[in-house]
Amino acid sequence: MNDFSDLLRHDTVLAGIAAANKKTLFQALAAAAARPAGQDAKLLTDVLLEREKLGSTGFGGGVAIPHGKVAGLTQIVGVFARLAQPVDFQAVDDMPVDLVFAMFSPADAGSAHLKALARISRRLRDKGFVAKLRGAGSPDAIWALLTQDEARDAAA
Repeated sequence: MNDFSDLLRHDTVLAGIAAANKKTLFQALAAAAARPAGQDAKLLTDVLLEREKLGSTGFGGGVAIPHGKVAGLTQIVGVFARLAQPVDFQAVDDMPVDLVFAMFSPADAGSAHLKALARISRRLRDKGFVAKLRGAGSPDAIWALLTQDEARDAAA
């Protein structure tokens, strides 16, 4: 399944985000996630920063999936952002990142957290799909790409 409507809301798909570095990017992602997560944005920022200390979540090709678990969260909350300018992410290929899918999971999510990460990773390793995300003209267009199932996409 490649439809991410279970992880994203329309208002958590962002385009043209300006961030000078990872910390300011994480603050913007956390601010977008705070309301649907029912959590404080600073707490969510700290969760992403702590996870990033373990190693970069930039997996190459200009894409990153910062993530973390949050006590008190009842469901997985995602935020997708296309950046105005790439940010250095210390990614495995040393390329700066311009597409970010942040994910916050309940502290006890376990396998649901890992399955969601795997789904996101698989989809964002598809170079054709990533090119479509980069070329989408608006948050609405990005939302449409992220919430349509691949089968419907292939039929078009």
